[in-house]
Amino acid sequence: MAKTSDKPRWMMHGITAEPVEGYLYSLLPPRDEVLVEIENAAAQRDIPIVGPAVARILHQLALITGAKNIFEMGSAIGYSTIWWARAVGDGGRVIYTDGDRKNADEARGYFERAGVVDRITIKVGDALELLSEQTQLFDIIFCDVDKEDYPRAFRLAVPKLRKGGLFVADNVLWSGKVTQENPVDASTKAIQEFNRLLYRSADLFTTILPIRDGLAVAIKA
Repeated sequence: MAKTSDKPRWMMHGITAEPVEGYLYSLLPPRDEVLVEIENAAAQRDIPIVGPAVARILHQLALITGAKNIFEMGSAIGYSTIWWARAVGDGGRVIYTDGDRKNADEARGYFERAGVVDRITIKVGDALELLSEQTQLFDIIFCDVDKEDYPRAFRLAVPKLRKGGLFVADNVLWSGKVTQENPVDASTKAIQEFNRLLYRSADLFTTILPIRDGLAVAIKA
Protein backbone atom coordinates (compact mmCIF):
# COMPACT_ATOMS: atom_id res chain seq x y z
CA MET A 1 0.00 0.00 0.00
CA ALA A 2 1.39 3.39 -0.95
CA LYS A 3 1.74 5.98 1.77
CA THR A 4 -0.47 9.03 1.79
CA SER A 5 2.26 11.17 3.34
CA ASP A 6 4.67 12.95 1.04
CA LYS A 7 7.57 11.71 3.17
CA PRO A 8 8.64 8.08 3.52
CA ARG A 9 8.41 6.55 6.96
CA TRP A 10 12.19 6.17 7.15
CA MET A 11 12.75 9.92 6.82
CA MET A 12 10.71 11.73 9.48
CA HIS A 13 9.67 10.64 12.96
CA GLY A 14 9.41 13.91 14.85
CA ILE A 15 12.34 13.26 17.20
CA THR A 16 14.56 15.97 15.73
CA ALA A 17 13.01 19.30 14.71
CA GLU A 18 11.85 18.88 11.12
CA PRO A 19 14.00 21.69 9.63
CA VAL A 20 17.08 20.20 11.32
CA GLU A 21 16.29 16.70 10.16
CA GLY A 22 15.59 17.95 6.66
CA TYR A 23 18.95 19.69 6.69
CA LEU A 24 20.72 16.49 7.77
CA TYR A 25 19.14 14.55 4.91
CA SER A 26 20.01 17.32 2.46
CA LEU A 27 23.70 16.83 3.25
CA LEU A 28 23.76 13.13 2.44
CA PRO A 29 25.68 12.14 -0.69
CA PRO A 30 23.70 10.37 -3.41
CA ARG A 31 23.30 6.63 -2.95
CA ASP A 32 23.87 4.07 -5.67
CA GLU A 33 21.10 2.72 -7.86
CA VAL A 34 20.37 -0.36 -5.73
CA LEU A 35 20.02 1.57 -2.46
CA VAL A 36 17.82 4.21 -4.10
CA GLU A 37 15.61 1.47 -5.53
CA ILE A 38 15.18 -0.04 -2.06
CA GLU A 39 14.43 3.37 -0.55
CA ASN A 40 11.76 3.97 -3.18
CA ALA A 41 10.25 0.50 -2.73
CA ALA A 42 10.13 1.02 1.03
CA ALA A 43 8.37 4.37 0.62
CA GLN A 44 5.85 3.05 -1.92
CA ARG A 45 5.04 -0.16 -0.02
CA ASP A 46 5.48 1.14 3.55
CA ILE A 47 8.29 -1.30 4.30
CA PRO A 48 10.29 -0.38 7.41
CA ILE A 49 13.95 0.41 6.67
CA VAL A 50 16.44 2.50 8.63
CA GLY A 51 16.98 5.00 5.83
CA PRO A 52 20.29 6.51 4.71
CA ALA A 53 21.06 8.73 7.71
CA VAL A 54 20.93 5.85 10.19
CA ALA A 55 22.48 3.44 7.68
CA ARG A 56 25.57 5.64 7.48
CA ILE A 57 25.92 5.37 11.27
CA LEU A 58 25.66 1.57 11.06
CA HIS A 59 28.32 1.49 8.36
CA GLN A 60 30.55 3.81 10.37
CA LEU A 61 30.17 1.73 13.55
CA ALA A 62 31.27 -1.37 11.67
CA LEU A 63 34.30 0.44 10.24
CA ILE A 64 35.29 1.92 13.63
CA THR A 65 35.16 -1.46 15.36
CA GLY A 66 36.66 -3.42 12.48
CA ALA A 67 33.62 -5.70 12.56
CA LYS A 68 33.77 -8.83 10.45
CA ASN A 69 30.92 -10.84 11.92
CA ILE A 70 27.46 -9.23 12.20
CA PHE A 71 24.06 -10.70 13.09
CA GLU A 72 21.05 -8.69 11.95
CA MET A 73 17.76 -9.36 13.73
CA GLY A 74 15.02 -8.28 11.33
CA SER A 75 16.31 -7.45 7.87
CA ALA A 76 13.16 -6.89 5.74
CA ILE A 77 14.28 -6.34 2.13
CA GLY A 78 17.95 -5.98 3.02
CA TYR A 79 18.63 -2.24 3.03
CA SER A 80 20.69 -2.10 6.22
CA THR A 81 22.20 -5.49 5.36
CA ILE A 82 23.89 -3.99 2.31
CA TRP A 83 25.40 -1.18 4.39
CA TRP A 84 26.73 -3.70 6.92
CA ALA A 85 28.06 -5.99 4.19
CA ARG A 86 29.93 -3.20 2.47
CA ALA A 87 31.50 -2.22 5.80
CA VAL A 88 32.75 -5.70 6.75
CA GLY A 89 34.63 -6.02 3.46
CA ASP A 90 36.11 -9.14 1.91
CA GLY A 91 36.12 -12.03 4.35
CA GLY A 92 33.38 -10.47 6.46
CA ARG A 93 30.03 -12.09 7.13
CA VAL A 94 26.56 -10.65 7.79
CA ILE A 95 23.67 -12.90 8.78
CA TYR A 96 20.37 -11.64 7.34
CA THR A 97 17.16 -12.76 9.07
CA ASP A 98 13.51 -12.29 8.19
CA GLY A 99 10.35 -14.29 8.74
CA ASP A 100 9.05 -13.73 5.20
CA ARG A 101 10.50 -15.80 2.36
CA LYS A 102 9.32 -13.22 -0.20
CA ASN A 103 11.30 -10.51 1.59
CA ALA A 104 14.36 -12.74 1.62
CA ASP A 105 14.07 -13.52 -2.08
CA GLU A 106 13.71 -9.83 -2.91
CA ALA A 107 16.67 -9.00 -0.69
CA ARG A 108 18.84 -11.63 -2.39
CA GLY A 109 18.25 -9.92 -5.72
CA TYR A 110 19.42 -6.62 -4.26
CA PHE A 111 22.46 -8.29 -2.68
CA GLU A 112 23.47 -9.77 -6.02
CA ARG A 113 23.13 -6.44 -7.80
CA ALA A 114 25.01 -4.64 -5.02
CA GLY A 115 27.89 -7.11 -5.32
CA VAL A 116 27.77 -8.26 -1.68
CA VAL A 117 25.83 -11.53 -1.85
CA ASP A 118 28.98 -13.53 -1.06
CA ARG A 119 29.28 -11.74 2.30
CA ILE A 120 25.70 -12.45 3.42
CA THR A 121 24.11 -15.57 4.88
CA ILE A 122 20.33 -15.48 4.38
CA LYS A 123 18.20 -17.14 7.05
CA VAL A 124 14.40 -17.22 6.99
CA GLY A 125 12.56 -17.65 10.28
CA ASP A 126 12.18 -16.08 13.69
CA ALA A 127 15.22 -13.85 14.23
CA LEU A 128 15.36 -14.51 17.98
CA GLU A 129 15.26 -18.26 17.51
CA LEU A 130 17.91 -18.04 14.81
CA LEU A 131 20.16 -16.01 17.11
CA SER A 132 19.66 -18.46 19.96
CA GLU A 133 20.97 -21.24 17.70
CA GLN A 134 24.28 -19.46 17.07
CA THR A 135 27.31 -20.79 18.92
CA GLN A 136 29.77 -18.09 17.88
CA LEU A 137 30.27 -14.60 19.28
CA PHE A 138 29.52 -11.58 17.10
CA ASP A 139 31.23 -8.24 16.64
CA ILE A 140 27.86 -6.50 16.18
CA ILE A 141 24.27 -7.58 16.76
CA PHE A 142 21.63 -5.28 15.27
CA CYS A 143 18.06 -5.39 16.60
CA ASP A 144 15.16 -4.29 14.40
CA VAL A 145 12.49 -6.91 15.11
CA ASP A 146 8.92 -6.50 16.37
CA LYS A 147 9.11 -4.03 19.22
CA GLU A 148 7.32 -6.28 21.71
CA ASP A 149 10.25 -8.69 21.32
CA TYR A 150 12.94 -6.13 22.21
CA PRO A 151 13.38 -7.15 25.89
CA ARG A 152 13.76 -10.81 24.92
CA ALA A 153 16.14 -9.80 22.12
CA PHE A 154 18.28 -7.99 24.70
CA ARG A 155 18.53 -11.08 26.89
CA LEU A 156 19.48 -13.27 23.94
CA ALA A 157 21.91 -10.86 22.29
CA VAL A 158 24.20 -9.77 25.11
CA PRO A 159 25.68 -13.25 25.74
CA LYS A 160 26.28 -13.61 21.98
CA LEU A 161 28.50 -10.51 21.78
CA ARG A 162 32.26 -10.55 22.10
CA LYS A 163 33.89 -8.24 24.60
CA GLY A 164 34.09 -4.85 22.90
CA GLY A 165 31.28 -5.80 20.54
CA LEU A 166 28.28 -3.60 19.83
CA PHE A 167 24.59 -4.15 20.42
CA VAL A 168 22.71 -1.69 18.20
CA ALA A 169 18.93 -1.20 18.12
CA ASP A 170 16.64 0.92 15.99
CA ASN A 171 13.36 2.69 16.94
CA VAL A 172 14.25 3.09 20.62
CA LEU A 173 12.50 6.49 20.87
CA TRP A 174 9.40 5.13 19.10
CA SER A 175 8.13 8.42 17.66
CA GLY A 176 8.49 9.97 21.12
CA LYS A 177 5.98 7.60 22.71
CA VAL A 178 8.66 6.38 25.14
CA THR A 179 8.04 9.60 27.10
CA GLN A 180 4.55 8.44 28.09
CA GLU A 181 4.24 7.69 31.80
CA ASN A 182 1.58 5.00 31.47
CA PRO A 183 1.51 3.76 27.89
CA VAL A 184 -1.33 1.48 26.93
CA ASP A 185 0.23 -0.24 23.92
CA ALA A 186 2.51 -3.22 24.37
CA SER A 187 5.16 -2.00 21.91
CA THR A 188 5.79 1.23 23.79
CA LYS A 189 5.95 -0.61 27.11
CA ALA A 190 8.43 -3.09 25.63
CA ILE A 191 10.73 -0.39 24.27
CA GLN A 192 10.67 1.45 27.59
CA GLU A 193 11.67 -1.78 29.31
CA PHE A 194 14.34 -2.42 26.69
CA ASN A 195 15.89 1.02 27.18
CA ARG A 196 15.97 0.51 30.95
CA LEU A 197 17.66 -2.86 30.48
CA LEU A 198 20.30 -1.28 28.25
CA TYR A 199 21.20 1.50 30.66
CA ARG A 200 21.06 -0.65 33.80
CA SER A 201 23.15 -3.48 32.38
CA ALA A 202 26.52 -3.92 34.05
CA ASP A 203 27.77 -5.53 30.84
CA LEU A 204 26.98 -2.62 28.51
CA PHE A 205 27.81 1.05 28.12
CA THR A 206 24.90 2.59 26.23
CA THR A 207 24.06 5.79 24.39
CA ILE A 208 20.81 6.59 22.58
CA LEU A 209 21.34 8.77 19.52
CA PRO A 210 18.25 10.94 18.85
CA ILE A 211 18.36 10.59 15.07
CA ARG A 212 15.30 9.56 13.04
CA ASP A 213 13.43 7.24 15.47
CA GLY A 214 16.25 6.81 17.97
CA LEU A 215 19.27 4.52 17.64
CA ALA A 216 20.74 2.77 20.69
CA VAL A 217 24.45 1.92 20.58
CA ALA A 218 25.81 -0.21 23.42
CA ILE A 219 29.34 -1.58 23.79
CA LYS A 220 29.97 -4.75 25.78
CA ALA A 221 32.48 -4.19 28.55
